[in-house]
Amino acid sequence: MTHDHHPRTSDMIAALPDGFATETLSIYDLIAAMRGRVFALGILLFALPNIFPMPPGIPAVCGAVLMLLGGQLAFGNDRLWVPRFVGRRTLTRESLRNLAERSVPWIRKFERFSRPRFDSLTTPVVNRIVGIVIFILGFVLLMPFPFLGNVPPGFAACILGLGLVERDGVIVLVGFIASLLAVGITAATTWLLAAGAMWFF
Repeated sequence: MTHDHHPRTSDMIAALPDGFATETLSIYDLIAAMRGRVFALGILLFALPNIFPMPPGIPAVCGAVLMLLGGQLAFGNDRLWVPRFVGRRTLTRESLRNLAERSVPWIRKFERFSRPRFDSLTTPVVNRIVGIVIFILGFVLLMPFPFLGNVPPGFAACILGLGLVERDGVIVLVGFIASLLAVGITAATTWLLAAGAMWFF
């Protein structure tokens, strides 16, 4: 099923790299390109790098931006404020294109059954709750966890972002469940590592 009222999420992600004239762009540039969809599309875009192998430091930057997105969404802000030290961080258009090429097939799988539905889970109040959850997931992404690392919280944030963009309450609900699982996995892994270290020493 396709949407008539707005472009599909996968199409917006795929077209994003070609919207820049320069080979290097800043976080500010990326946020400006998302315009009115900065919260929904921004959550998805900055969560995606965490489910793919990325250079060191990228998950921490994405986690910081997700905390900013989630925190301001929770407060009901209409515009996103980003501090200079984050907004001036740069990436190449080629890295953005690589991310788009790797993520678009995954997003299209969700789009096969996603559509605007369950309006009660896409209200401003629920969006604020999503913001709180995204803030928590962003904080988790700042932590250097081994093994599964950033994949569970990154995946959960991706689902929530996609639910917001598609205005799909079912996907938002799945995102909430995935977030609980992600935090649980992270907490369990941390506890096991701490217990193992105490036993070893």
